[in-house]
Amino acid sequence: MEIPIHATEAKGYFTWMGNDGIARTCVKPNLDIVLEHAIENSKIVSSFFVDKKFPILIDARNIKSMSYEARHHFSAHRRETKTNVFGIIIGSSISRVLGNFYLGINKPAVPTRLFDNEQDSINWLKQFCS
Repeated sequence: MEIPIHATEAKGYFTWMGNDGIARTCVKPNLDIVLEHAIENSKIVSSFFVDKKFPILIDARNIKSMSYEARHHFSAHRRETKTNVFGIIIGSSISRVLGNFYLGINKPAVPTRLFDNEQDSINWLKQFCS
């Protein structure tokens, strides 16, 4: 995923709103994501619109690991979120197994799918733009 100049850089992510109404966030390479990273990124994502929900594309191909607390936070249970759907790009078949395991245990509060490439994810997420 190409990161535009206007992206917001946080400790663990680059995050921006695309012209197509799909938010995007890209994990920084080889990072162990912890709750602090998750909260910081969620605040950035929530700042994009005040009264509108939107889809988000998450590029997780470079992630090293994610703490239980960060995974729980990202599942969007018992917290307000501006996102209405998650599309997650993964980088390998091992990532798919781990991603499906995460989805099975954490059961995100919004529809979530794993993708092998950016374009397939965007095509799916477009149906959730309002």
